[in-house]
Amino acid sequence: MNTPLSRRHFIRTAATATGLVLAPHTRAASDARPFSFVLLGDLHYDRLEHHDLAWLDKTHPNDLSQIKNYSKLTAEIMPRLFTTLRDTIAELNRTPATRVDFVLQVGDVVEGLCGSEELSVRQNTEALAFLRDARLGVPFLFAKGNHDITGDGAPAAFAKVFHPFLTEQARALAPATAEIRSARYTVRCGNAEFAFFDAYDRESLAWFEAAAAQRSAGHFFAVIHPPVVPYGARATWHLFSGDKDRIKREKLLELLGHERALVLGGHIHRFNTIARETPRGRFAQLAVSSVINTADTRVQTPLSGLADYTGDQIRVEPKFSPETEPARRAVYDAERPFVKDFEYADLPGYAIVTVDGPKVTAKIFPGLSRQPWKTVDLTRLLAKPV
Repeated sequence: MNTPLSRRHFIRTAATATGLVLAPHTRAASDARPFSFVLLGDLHYDRLEHHDLAWLDKTHPNDLSQIKNYSKLTAEIMPRLFTTLRDTIAELNRTPATRVDFVLQVGDVVEGLCGSEELSVRQNTEALAFLRDARLGVPFLFAKGNHDITGDGAPAAFAKVFHPFLTEQARALAPATAEIRSARYTVRCGNAEFAFFDAYDRESLAWFEAAAAQRSAGHFFAVIHPPVVPYGARATWHLFSGDKDRIKREKLLELLGHERALVLGGHIHRFNTIARETPRGRFAQLAVSSVINTADTRVQTPLSGLADYTGDQIRVEPKFSPETEPARRAVYDAERPFVKDFEYADLPGYAIVTVDGPKVTAKIFPGLSRQPWKTVDLTRLLAKPV
């Protein structure tokens, strides 16, 4: 007979044999005890030898400088970040009330742009080896980012390397999770459900609508790599931003509002929180970045409050695409009436999100620090003024 205990033992044993990063425990979906998870933004794991430089020079000649930078950060900063995470998780997990159940990363685990499926498989495999060696002690789940599938052979490499890994990790957290065969998947933990939205698959909106309709957990997290609500200088980098996708965007916004969703994302490499009203309700967005360029991380270009949610926020990156300034300002003119709360900062690092009954909070940590910069009450963002 396959009892729950024997099933957990089987999963842990199999995972140990394959060297995966797994949790020392599992949690039933009906368990509403408080839990936390580490939230990571873009990582862009990279090494220069992952790239066919001739292919890169021919197809993406302007990306070599960022590849060199990400490779440097991978070697020098990323190990220190994961040491911080390991120590933080170990300390919190000494007390049941502060237990961290998993790590959630919002996409762009790797830099991509390798030039062939073979090199992409190598990059992905080495990224997973790095995660295993970090020994975080809890499952590691992630969404698909644009860089994860950029370059010849990258989509196939994503499926080949990452889908089996995500299946094992998700089952370590929730044993009943089905085999993950795409970047669209759901995982339950405690009184929350996490829907990982594949922003680069045209079938994702229909899938997301079905997932929202079928959910049974209390809190609903939507993990989407690009922003749903624009912020910062890159106002056209949000999901369904083109005119031809306007109907899709309205449908997604209303779905998120109806579910009172908490959207977790990245892509812009900035911290951000937003409360956004829709005809069917309000949702909140939290974005973080984990591309840390220096150990001495400080807050830059902070914006706060509705008075700052205007086209003037493009000034935080004054050199970004000046020829598109009118179009980017127009985005904010259209979006501003629906935004009810807004915070922004150039502050890479990580967050620890805690789900405690009806309340969800996020502690935001700058760089490699173990001292939080601020705590954000995400459920407050969902509440309408009395």
